[in-house]
Amino acid sequence: MKVVIAGGTGFIGRHLSESLLAGNHEVIALSRGGAASQARAGVRIVQWDPRSETGEWLALIGQADAVVNLAGSSIGSGRWTRHRMEEILRSRLEATGALVRALERAPAGQRPKVLVSASGIDYYGDRGEEMVTEKSGPGDSFLGGVCEQWEAAALRAESLGVRVVLMRTALVFAREAPAFRLMVLPFRAFAGGPLGSGSQWFTWIHIDDLVSLYRLALENQSVSGPLNAVAPDLRRQREVAGEIGRAMHRPSVMPAPAALLRLALGRQSDLLLQGRRASSRAAGLGYQFRLGDLPAALKNSL
Repeated sequence: MKVVIAGGTGFIGRHLSESLLAGNHEVIALSRGGAASQARAGVRIVQWDPRSETGEWLALIGQADAVVNLAGSSIGSGRWTRHRMEEILRSRLEATGALVRALERAPAGQRPKVLVSASGIDYYGDRGEEMVTEKSGPGDSFLGGVCEQWEAAALRAESLGVRVVLMRTALVFAREAPAFRLMVLPFRAFAGGPLGSGSQWFTWIHIDDLVSLYRLALENQSVSGPLNAVAPDLRRQREVAGEIGRAMHRPSVMPAPAALLRLALGRQSDLLLQGRRASSRAAGLGYQFRLGDLPAALKNSL
């Protein structure tokens, strides 16, 4: 296939591109920065601006077999001021809206067959002990609202005859994953431990499995709608802290009180203090997780 990846020069985009290239697919990465400083072997990098209705990228969408949407401002960088929260939402809606309009402009018989659009497991908000599935409704948190609007923008492509898959992704484990590196940093300083009460459920996925689920969504024509990208080995946050400590041979008893996290991070502390007990329909689609066991995934990522 010829696959266009919006946001293809980011962390997940780089890993997905490498996997697709290994499978003999053609990869075109759309980047706001262009090709000058981000060239990678085998990947064609094209500059794009989702706020513009012109550019080479528009024609490339119409020539592609599949489109992957990973574009959006990072939720982990920068304090969640009102301006920052607006940017988190706006960047996702701008990029997704631009891709759907590009699909609409392509001749009906030549449109890509599938749009795989990123989303977050935060869609469900803080659900306590409730087991959530892809059929569960959205939560009332800030990120729950962002994901709900983000997904609605992507689903508009269905009216164009395009299959849409929504990847509700948990925290990604990998050596170079920004959020993962921040999570284990206190343990490196012998100051790791539970976050808040530690009783909240912690959802995660290893980068290898996440990439494989994207491949499944692209290549399996029976997959559509939301797909929870979460590993099956769910633990409470305090248990995850203990496993990190064992993997790094560090103590894991230094708690970070919820009040302190809220004082330091404001609403961004929701990323650490909220949880959801989520399952994935991936197994029902025939997918077997490669690194679905928490200790094995931590060992690989560390």
